[in-house]
Amino acid sequence: MNDVLVAKLGSSTLVGADGRLRTPVIEARVRDLVAARRGGGRVVLVSSGAIACGLGRLGMRGRPTALPDLQAASAIGQGALYTRYEDALATHGAVAAQVLLTSTDLERRASYINARNTLERLLELDAVPIVNENDTTATDELTFGDNDVLAAQVAILLRARLLVLLTEGDGVYAAGPEGPALIGEVPPGARPEDLGLANMGPSRLGRGGVASKVAAASMAAGAGVRCVVASGAAEGVLPALAGGAAGIGTAFLPAARAESAFKLWLRHAKPVMGRVRVDDGAARALRGRGTSLLPVGVLAWEGSFGVGDAVEVLDAEGDARVGKGVAAMSADELGEVAGLRTDEIRRRRPGASEEVIHRDQFVLDPADVG
Repeated sequence: MNDVLVAKLGSSTLVGADGRLRTPVIEARVRDLVAARRGGGRVVLVSSGAIACGLGRLGMRGRPTALPDLQAASAIGQGALYTRYEDALATHGAVAAQVLLTSTDLERRASYINARNTLERLLELDAVPIVNENDTTATDELTFGDNDVLAAQVAILLRARLLVLLTEGDGVYAAGPEGPALIGEVPPGARPEDLGLANMGPSRLGRGGVASKVAAASMAAGAGVRCVVASGAAEGVLPALAGGAAGIGTAFLPAARAESAFKLWLRHAKPVMGRVRVDDGAARALRGRGTSLLPVGVLAWEGSFGVGDAVEVLDAEGDARVGKGVAAMSADELGEVAGLRTDEIRRRRPGASEEVIHRDQFVLDPADVG
């Protein structure tokens, strides 16, 4: 069993209302990480806080919307944040390693593998990776959205045993007649929209909130990673969870079925560049027989996708998602052969691809995975 624990700390936990880093919180969470390490686990920390820290140093209150302001704040705050972690880990004889990622690092298969290899090597060397999004170079269109999603991506990439999303609350709350009630456990396959979440408000300095954490936890759990949303202020949460303790925070139970590393990457990291609508026969074949998607089953498509881009496959009405795959032909090429049988394609376009998506480069929608 994989012994990797991925923990995520948010901006509002790490940075006070005055814009200063909460050194006692950092030191306490580092103690927890070290304790989990000593218990036999290998730990990765995904940490927000660079922008919030930078804003405090610039004397800015609240989170600005202008991208250059956010990137400048990140450039100022990231070094200070990492140095604080480095110093705190050093007091326990541990070595920190700064890892900055952008969404494009995980969208491309080669760089995804490189990121995984680097993180795994750091863990083999007994270092503690401190991961954050590289906000100084990311754009609004090329971000993870928030570090909850980044943490889920890292946990999936490493096939972690446990992901812990540390937050200001004790977990995830559902709305109830007598007020919000803590959800103790979320079963495998539960959809975020079915949880009846209480509105707890967004975080003060970060981009995330309860909806973000639930979405990220559901993503990780769907990939087979147990996830817990728990308090970032309580002592001993990380080593307790790493040791198998139950009844802490909100646990999202993992899906039983494991997928290949390629399919995990395709499902969770590769962005959708287009959509293809297929007839009922093609949908049944994809779902029930694991076949490739052939042009004869295509009804319509949208997007200017190219060979190697990810496309979403929808049913005939376009209401239900069948799955997601890597295109073996471009949108323009599909326009020339959609609806044609394989023998017709061979006559018209000798040597061209006969498949829209090969079965080995396709993943079913999670609702259809048994």
